[in-house]
Amino acid sequence: MVRANGAVSLRELARVVQTSEVTVRRDVRALEAEGLLDRRHGGAVLPGGFTRESGFPQKSHLATAEKTAIADLAASFVEEGEAIVVGAGTTTQELARRLARVPGLTVVTNSLLVAQALAHANRVEVVMTGGTLRGSNYALVGSGAEQSLQGLRVSRAFLSGSGLTAERGLSTSNMLSASVDRALVQAAAEVVVLADHTKLGTDTMFQTVPTDVITRLVTDEPPAHDDRAATELQALADQGVQIAIAGASGNAGGDPAPAPGRRRDMPLPGPRRQVPGAGPLLRSAAVPGEAPASGERARVADLRRR
Repeated sequence: MVRANGAVSLRELARVVQTSEVTVRRDVRALEAEGLLDRRHGGAVLPGGFTRESGFPQKSHLATAEKTAIADLAASFVEEGEAIVVGAGTTTQELARRLARVPGLTVVTNSLLVAQALAHANRVEVVMTGGTLRGSNYALVGSGAEQSLQGLRVSRAFLSGSGLTAERGLSTSNMLSASVDRALVQAAAEVVVLADHTKLGTDTMFQTVPTDVITRLVTDEPPAHDDRAATELQALADQGVQIAIAGASGNAGGDPAPAPGRRRDMPLPGPRRQVPGAGPLLRSAAVPGEAPASGERARVADLRRR
């Protein structure tokens, strides 16, 4: 399945072979030891290390439910009449489908998939960069794309990538894509990263957004067994990234579980560094001077215990 598709999720493997994800995870670990594949959080890919990047068909089948929940939550941060940039990726494509309902919105993008999702939205203006088409992810890259972003100023950027760590921030496997993503970041006052838990703790070749420039991370609830993802989330929060958990089924404090897609922000530990030339940064969802809700305190405590 990995050879045919480039990547596969543990959930899909378990369904096909009719066994538990625990059993599949053990077998995948053995296959990795033989050099037949590389493990990723929630799945496996063909060997290739830092430089390998799956194409759109492979990425679109990974963590689909998680990406949907993340897109639902991320869309709630976009306000009527706002101007934003949206980068390339399968998660940002899901976000674009929901942005079609926001009136007066202006979306700048280098992604054909994002533009296609908004093509019939009567109240949304779509501005595309120039550049050279990169067929593997349907994105415009190169000097033409970067030059078209010079002098642009929008309220926030929504970006995805191949991996996210507290040490290096957001990264991708392709140099041209990384360069355009950095240009998108320079155009925005705030940076919102969309990354499902399978990308947490994964580091790839080219850094796109340093951790101290990320305003907010929108992600999903890591599985109970995924200690590395939970540890990475806490490390990101400790460095000042505001964490929003999408589609969570409950919390450790015994409080009523939020509806799927409801904002569950971890408290912002300290001030964020602004992108050079950018406007005011995103404020925390909490009321100034108000202590974090008991559910949020329990959530942070639960991550630390993990």
